[in-house]
Amino acid sequence: MASEKGKSSSDHFVYREFGQDNSAALERAIQELPPQKQNLRVQATRAGRKGKTVTVINGFQTKSETLQALLKQLKTQCGTGGTVKDNEIEIQGDHKQKILEILTKLGYKAKISGG
Repeated sequence: MASEKGKSSSDHFVYREFGQDNSAALERAIQELPPQKQNLRVQATRAGRKGKTVTVINGFQTKSETLQALLKQLKTQCGTGGTVKDNEIEIQGDHKQKILEILTKLGYKAKISGG
């Protein structure tokens, strides 16, 4: 039995639709809304973070590039770290009021949620 060199595991498939590459069909389309049409919630929480307080902003209906740019701006203005997880922005520390002011200046409809 001769070995087949040069063939990868992706060359072997049972059924493929939409030509050679169907990754575009599998991506979920995200509708980009302008800031004034987005309803955001800002809350400080410690759940699942080993007692560390983080401020979570959720309710975004935008692309990940826009979230990354907003994250960078919020981290700079709050002077702390943060990340984007599951279409939510997490900022280290309790910065509810400051983030609410920044978001409203940028045109977002934001509310403080939780205690």
